[in-house]
Amino acid sequence: MKKVLLVEDEVLLAEIMSETLETRGFQVSTAPDGAQGLKEYRRVKPDICVLDIMMPELDGYSVATQIRQDNPNIPIIFVTAKSQMDDLKKGFEVGANDYMKKPFSIEELIVRMNALLARSQNSTSPKKLDISECQIGHFHFDFTRQRLKSHEKDVRLTGRESEMLKMLYQNKNEITDKSSALKELWGDDSFFNGRSMDVFITKLRKHLKSDPNVEILNIRGKGYKLVC
Repeated sequence: MKKVLLVEDEVLLAEIMSETLETRGFQVSTAPDGAQGLKEYRRVKPDICVLDIMMPELDGYSVATQIRQDNPNIPIIFVTAKSQMDDLKKGFEVGANDYMKKPFSIEELIVRMNALLARSQNSTSPKKLDISECQIGHFHFDFTRQRLKSHEKDVRLTGRESEMLKMLYQNKNEITDKSSALKELWGDDSFFNGRSMDVFITKLRKHLKSDPNVEILNIRGKGYKLVC
């Protein structure tokens, strides 16, 4: 039985979510605010966390940050009424795996929880997507020909830009570890190679900026995340 930590300050919503999750075989621990949520996290050691963002004591961002320091792999889903792109970006930057806007379907939440739990269980030996062409937002990325096309433009990428974008896409909506990427693409993770990678990330952001739904996020101290 998978253990769920549900941190939600709306009492009625928390009761409905908890009861529904329990009928689906989850063991649910609840907390009404961020401070209590952290205490419950340390007590029950859950398999997955579902966090509201706007809460008393500690907000969801703060709770997720502290949980991530303890466990870099546990799935975290934010549920919130906040819907601005800046809120979405901040949620991913502090370590969220998924983000649902209120009001939401609890059935959809359960589907997303199960998907994240399955992915987490298989994370010890992740399989990268073997791509030659793919769609990134409204861009068509042709890795073999090193082209990034949209209705507005057709950009010819450098070999390193193509390799970097391919790696980001293979890990889309997940963190691409900077040290691992440097060792794979540059040969080592030295400071100077790290600065070089930052330059290529800046170039890719410029290529992709015409689609507001595509973002390359900087996950401080970890790496990058392509959100699309």
